[in-house]
Parts: sequence; C-alpha cells; structure tokens
Amino acid sequence: MFVRIVKMSFQPEKIEEFLNNFNSKKEFIRKFPGCRLLELYRDKTNPNIFFTYSYWDTEQDLENYRNSDLFKGVWAQTKVLFNDKPFAWSVDKVASLP
Repeated sequence: MFVRIVKMSFQPEKIEEFLNNFNSKKEFIRKFPGCRLLELYRDKTNPNIFFTYSYWDTEQDLENYRNSDLFKGVWAQTKVLFNDKPFAWSVDKVASLP
C-alpha cells in the first residue's frame, strides 16, 4: 500500500466550488478499485491550500484511476480553480501508530 499526497492552492472565491465538486465526487473516488482511504485536509494558516491523501493498494491502481473518465472529469473541474501549481507525491507508509 502506498499514499498519494496532492497539495492544491485555490483562488479564494473558488474554494466553495471546489468543496462542492469534491463532496459530490468523493464517494466515487473512494470506491474506485484499489483506493482504501481518501482524506481532505485544509491548511490552518493558509485557508486557500488543501491536501488530499489517498491510500492505494498498488501504483497500478492509482494509474488506472488517473487514466479513468472519473479522474479526467474531476481534474478538469478542479484545475481551473487553482491559483498556483499543484504538487503531488507518491510515498510509501513506513510507520503508523493508532
């Protein structure tokens, strides 16, 4: 299992639109084959910045999602709302303490 972290910065007046889009699609993303967890975080000091954390069984599962019509639609709606370049990382979880 590995984690995909995406940092996104939005135009302040577009945040509500982003949240509406995310909320309407989050269950579809979470139920995509291979996705085990989907979380959305908001930066405490800069409310324009959000992070998604998604847990995937394999890198191929993430690639299948990234090549899907679902992702293409979500990304098309999301990227026009940015006020800065997004950043993404794929990381292996090394430790987790409940």
